[in-house]
Amino acid sequence: MSFLTLDLNLLRVFDAVMTEQNLTRAANLLAMTQPAVSNALRRLRDTLNDELVIRTAHGVKPTPRAEELWPTVRRALSELEAVITPETFDVTRAQNTFRMAMVDATAALWLPSLVRTIMRDAPRIKIRMMPLTTRDPRAMLLRGDVDLAVGFFPGVTAQLADGLKTQISHERLYTGQYVCVMHKNHPLADKELNLDNYCSADHLLVSLSGKPHAVIDDVLAGMGRERKILLTVNQFFTAGRIVASSELITVLPRHLIAATGMTEVLVVKELPFKTPEEHVDMLWHERDARSPAHKWLRAHLSATTHDEFGRINMKR
Repeated sequence: MSFLTLDLNLLRVFDAVMTEQNLTRAANLLAMTQPAVSNALRRLRDTLNDELVIRTAHGVKPTPRAEELWPTVRRALSELEAVITPETFDVTRAQNTFRMAMVDATAALWLPSLVRTIMRDAPRIKIRMMPLTTRDPRAMLLRGDVDLAVGFFPGVTAQLADGLKTQISHERLYTGQYVCVMHKNHPLADKELNLDNYCSADHLLVSLSGKPHAVIDDVLAGMGRERKILLTVNQFFTAGRIVASSELITVLPRHLIAATGMTEVLVVKELPFKTPEEHVDMLWHERDARSPAHKWLRAHLSATTHDEFGRINMKR
């Protein structure tokens, strides 16, 4: 294959198919017919000597070669778009598909406002939420799996603050605190929470990765103490429902409690020891830094976060 003879339009089709994982949706995104997309994909297959995608019951599945190529293709197309596209962003005409990773409770705080904005002002924009199961989403951003990751990423942000050369950018959205949460009828609900009765209680741990260990356990270990973790889950909604109907207690970032939907039956108590602050950051790849569409998304997230977390702080 000679790069000089490669039809670069085929790469736009490839990017759309990889983004949507479905030929029909890719065709709609490109304003093409599905046969035209299939034909373009066939030509690229012949050129690269690889199937690229395999049809499944629900769309298409990328081959290893396609997975390898896509981050580079997407980065190149994004950089070209940033250079060629005017800096103005007409949200009413935009047809972008944004893929974001964040935990369930953070999404519950932010997505309602975004959906209202899209339905009112940007009817062609689409959002795809991806699972966040790590405190280090850099690989997801580097591969192009997501456009934006939002959450508590202490190791990543510490390295970025130290001036580590990287392709990842970040912005601090909010700084909060951890608190202890229990049912209003829990035996500790009307008592002072001290270190002894805290460690003696049965605990529920929220862990994105499923590992039975968190920053709270590091703090306790430093004091020569440990807690009894009876159950580990990886969703904040699940944690809220379980704590609201059991005698387990849990530790949550204060700003996520409202998103559990169980606030009327939950009691919040300050922890009987100091913990590190809990930061909410958004991370993105530098290839998207100048994209007007991506700038619009980040600005919306910043503004919504300020409004939502401001209300939470006023209720404290």
